[in-house]
Amino acid sequence: MHLKRFRATNVRDALRAVREELGPKALVLSTTMVQARGWRGLMGAREVEITAAAEREASAGRPERSENRQPEPADGITAQLLASGLDRALAEEVAASIPQGRRRSATPARLRDALAHRLSELAAVDQAYAGAEVFIGPPGAGKTTSIAKIAAQERARNGQRLGLLAADGFRIGAVEQLQAYADILDTPFAVARTADDLYDVLQTEQRVPLLVDTAGRSPSDPACQELFDVVGRARHVRTHLVLPASTSATAARKILDRYADARPSRLLITKLDEAESLSPLVSVLHEWQLPISYIGTGQRVPEDLSRATPAFLAASVLGDTPSFSVSHS
Repeated sequence: MHLKRFRATNVRDALRAVREELGPKALVLSTTMVQARGWRGLMGAREVEITAAAEREASAGRPERSENRQPEPADGITAQLLASGLDRALAEEVAASIPQGRRRSATPARLRDALAHRLSELAAVDQAYAGAEVFIGPPGAGKTTSIAKIAAQERARNGQRLGLLAADGFRIGAVEQLQAYADILDTPFAVARTADDLYDVLQTEQRVPLLVDTAGRSPSDPACQELFDVVGRARHVRTHLVLPASTSATAARKILDRYADARPSRLLITKLDEAESLSPLVSVLHEWQLPISYIGTGQRVPEDLSRATPAFLAASVLGDTPSFSVSHS
């Protein structure tokens, strides 16, 4: 068994170096962040270091020492998942789910399938819209653009108009932006200037489902607390917390805590194209058991939005850019 360490500025490049030198069957044994070499390290830069192993033929007359325990195939699979950013508990669960006889020859496709199966509980399976789909989240998360994508896709694919409701009178231009999308889609549009206005609209039976855009304000803001109270009390409402894919695990936990009063039952992930992997968020959501409804992959309206599926989540976790779009059912 030949061991070697590889360094690169990111996990993807380090894994590529492993495959190029040791071959596709190399086992990744560990991954860690280390100080970069040279002047970059002196400036505080860090690199990814991966320790990998590959089988090498023993020299004639020098058999391999039997006392050296070879790494178990499951260890290599776990290490690959750890390198992608998954937490150890989830990585070990996925590795253990692959039949023992198939672990040593586990292909990327088999690994994706095993991960997809384990993440299936995080893929929301909503078949119909609630009376009101409310979108909350921090500033700049992409709520308005995501709402426009959902409405445009529904209009194009199924011919259904979804109502757009602007409950964001705080951000300059927010109402006008959503109204512009409504005009383009020829779909109903309304504005709720206060929490009471919003509650009245949500309690009124609508002819079409509503997509509700809210202000990106601090959860400690009194106006935001009023919004949370309205959303929590209203009937026939499903609330999506909107987070960029690049949100760190620590920041995601804080945001989930701060928005807990709004009782979000779904997560909408945006800007996947700006993140290296979905792993940090997936590990957090696995703890919270909060299913993912949609994943945004770019800024284009309406193309860059897909329903979250187990296969899509697995590809995103492993750093594979999903090349497919998932239609709404």
